[in-house]
Amino acid sequence: QVQLVESGGRLVQAGDSLSLSCDASGRTFVLYTMGWFRQVPGKEREFVAGIWWNNAASVYGDSAKGRFTISRKLDKRSIYLQMNDLSPEDTAVYYCAASERIPRGRIYQTENEYEYWGQGTLVTVSS
Repeated sequence: QVQLVESGGRLVQAGDSLSLSCDASGRTFVLYTMGWFRQVPGKEREFVAGIWWNNAASVYGDSAKGRFTISRKLDKRSIYLQMNDLSPEDTAVYYCAASERIPRGRIYQTENEYEYWGQGTLVTVSS
């Protein structure tokens, strides 16, 4: 099993920056891909960013391109999401996810491709 714990969510103002962290523990050696999703009540979970463990290749959802950066630290088995120029539309619960599926030449971007999930951390952006 793999456990994921997110941290860093809080109330910020529009235009601020915020960094989220996700610490993985357990059988982390089985993981190939990790990612961030977010969800607003009443809406589907949205892909934010994903990263491969081995070479740190990354991909971003449309809402994150140009503003968010995903990164990882191998020794800490952690990933991060640096979010800049936040807007109220970024308010959501942010979830860390991990996949042990062998990548097929792409970084997974859908919920059902990730087996492990954290409990989520709330980011609230006030206008």
